[in-house]
Amino acid sequence: MKSIYVGNLPFSASEDELRELFAAYGNVDSVRLMTDRDTGRPRGFGFVTMSDTDAASAIEALDGKDFGGRNLRVNEAQERKERPSGGPRQARRW
Repeated sequence: MKSIYVGNLPFSASEDELRELFAAYGNVDSVRLMTDRDTGRPRGFGFVTMSDTDAASAIEALDGKDFGGRNLRVNEAQERKERPSGGPRQARRW
C-alpha cells in the first residue's frame, strides 16, 4: 500500500468526494482529510491510501488537475519529519 499526499484541496471537499475521484484509478483503501486541531476547520490537504500500481496511476493522472476550482498537488506522501523538542508552540523564555 502507498500513501498519497493530496494538497491544495478546496476547504469544502469531503472524504467521499476524494474517494470517488481516486476510485477511477483503482481501489481506495482509505481517505483522510486533515483538520486544524484547535478549530476543527479543514486544512486543505489530506491522504489517500491505494495499492502501489493504482497509486502511481492516480498520481500521474491527478497531479495538477482542477478539483473544485483549485489545481491539486498530488504526490507520494513522505514520512513526517520529527520536530524539535517542544514543537512550534513552545513558549519563549527571554
